Amino acid sequence: MVKALNNKPYPIRHYVKIMLFISIFALVVDLVISFASIFIVKQQSTRYLQDTANLYIRQINHDFSYINHYMGWTLANDESVKIMDTPGTDYMDYIKSSERVHKRFNELQKNYGQEYNFFFYLKEQDFFQNYAPMSLSYTEFLELKQQIVSLTDSKDVYETFYSNWNPILVQNTHYIINIVPYYNRYLICLISADDLIRPLQQLDLGEDGHVSLVDYQGAALSSADTGEPGAKVEAAKASPFSLSQPRTTVTEGFSNASFNVQLVIQFGIFETIMIAQLLIMLLFVILTCTLSLVMLYFKKKVLKPIQNFSENVRRIHEDSENLDFMSSEIIELEQVNSQFKHLIEQIKKFKIDIYEQELEKQRIQLDYMKLQINPHFFLNCLTNIYSMAQMQMFKEIEYMSLSTSKYFRYIFQSGDNVVRLEDEIEHVRIYLEIQKHRYRDAFSYRIDFEEELTGLTIPPLVLQTFIENAVKYAVSRDHELQIRLSVSLRMGDKPSMVIRISDTGPGFPTEVLEKLAAGKPLDQSEGKHIGIMNTLQRLELLYHRRAHVEFSNPEGGGACITLTLPQPMQERRGEIQ
Repeated sequence: MVKALNNKPYPIRHYVKIMLFISIFALVVDLVISFASIFIVKQQSTRYLQDTANLYIRQINHDFSYINHYMGWTLANDESVKIMDTPGTDYMDYIKSSERVHKRFNELQKNYGQEYNFFFYLKEQDFFQNYAPMSLSYTEFLELKQQIVSLTDSKDVYETFYSNWNPILVQNTHYIINIVPYYNRYLICLISADDLIRPLQQLDLGEDGHVSLVDYQGAALSSADTGEPGAKVEAAKASPFSLSQPRTTVTEGFSNASFNVQLVIQFGIFETIMIAQLLIMLLFVILTCTLSLVMLYFKKKVLKPIQNFSENVRRIHEDSENLDFMSSEIIELEQVNSQFKHLIEQIKKFKIDIYEQELEKQRIQLDYMKLQINPHFFLNCLTNIYSMAQMQMFKEIEYMSLSTSKYFRYIFQSGDNVVRLEDEIEHVRIYLEIQKHRYRDAFSYRIDFEEELTGLTIPPLVLQTFIENAVKYAVSRDHELQIRLSVSLRMGDKPSMVIRISDTGPGFPTEVLEKLAAGKPLDQSEGKHIGIMNTLQRLELLYHRRAHVEFSNPEGGGACITLTLPQPMQERRGEIQ
């Protein structure tokens, strides 16, 4: 900041020139971006429509090929067709054969659409009949028959129509026809040009855009968008100004066909984009000039003090000590500077005090929750040992004393935040064995822990809390309680340890389960639920809310607690830090 104040001052015209240069440069960049955007959108739209047309044409080519092959195979191999073409065939056999052929092509029409019409022509018998429901009128049917008879008399019928689709005109309507000859038998497939092109006419080609079928001379075969059939369709000519050319023509051809699809795309929307872009640029010029004047007027009186104040705020955010409280000619800003300086001193003091208090609070809370013990358990252990001594159960006294010693030695261990998982499970097992001496056959337990999980870590006394609750609230003389503890490792991007503790007791009360599911604290006024709430708070502090505990009552009865604890892979056996 001191360096900035020592910079050489410049006259106002210097800053005006800079603003003008920036404005002109911004206008040129905006103009280039506008034209580039229009060009890219236009090219992408054209490519999309062309790809859509190609996809449709490939489908039609596939349909044409299959229909042509199907008709050729039918003429050459179908027994019904052979019976109909055999002189002297019985009338009933003829009728039945005709019905079978009609049924065959009726099914073919269902697969490819009602737009396709199929006809069968026997030249020697002068028999011409439609073999699927047709969309032609009777007069069109008669004219079609005359044209088919005429075409089959031509020597070029094989070269012109076999495996090739051609347009014909019937009653001023263009149709696409395919004639498959086999000796004196002919199968004909006919579809209207308008029906063939109708799916592509659903494309949005602009207000004046359209799509049509055209022959090789460019004459329109469809009439839905171009008016009368046969009208010449003018393609958009290329020009040096093709960027602003609102009309584009795309022509795509069929295979084995003497006609094409022509899309005339009307890009009138780009003219609106250009006008809107010019208005935006004009508005940009006005705003730039206005802001330049305002900035020149207030630069010295307002902007400099505000910039200095903002720089001080930024340095406070970065915990920097280099603050520059320069004086200002504006009384309000001078007062703000003074108050801000005093506020910063107070904030620094408060931050240090709060940080130290929070560290002390967390340390005390963790120590308290880890060392919180139920005195009744200790007294029960002493009472059990006393009872065993009265009955001279010396081996049981030895085992009970040793187990109790191990139990309390583990509780009063060092103040580490994590312990080995196998040590925590061994502590749980000792606790359960002590309780079995008290309750005898009132419960049984099972611990599933594989050797490959050795070395994982867990906060101390976490499992003890939930196991203790299971014994306290679920053990009953009416039926044997079963307690199960299982540990597994869930792999993935973030490995985690999954611990499941379940019992066959009465389960959680409904109101308790609802509060736990909602994350609400439990009532601890009567000394209940202290262990659960302390454990949840410890997990939240140690894992920074990355640990997850789920409480549930399974359908088969009992209670279930599932703990999911983050477990870095470097904490596996042999790599514990």
